[in-house]
Amino acid sequence: MICHVCGSPMSRSVTDLPFKRDAHSIVIVKELPVLQCPNCGEYLLEDDTMAWVETVLDKVDPSAELEIVRYAA
Repeated sequence: MICHVCGSPMSRSVTDLPFKRDAHSIVIVKELPVLQCPNCGEYLLEDDTMAWVETVLDKVDPSAELEIVRYAA
C-alpha cells in the first residue's frame, strides 16, 4: 500500500495507539498491528483490525477515564 500523505510505500508494524472514546475516556490499545509509513509516520488500520478495536471500545467500562487493552486477534 502507498501512503496517501507522501506517496511512500507503507510497511506492517506493531504499535500502541490511544483512542478517545468520549470526552472523558481514553483507551490505549497495545501491540496493535498497523500499516505505517517510514517516511512521514502516517498509519492505517486494516478493516479487520479496526472492527476489533470498535468491538473493544464498545465493551470498555464507560466510567473509566483510562483503560489499557492488549490487542488479541
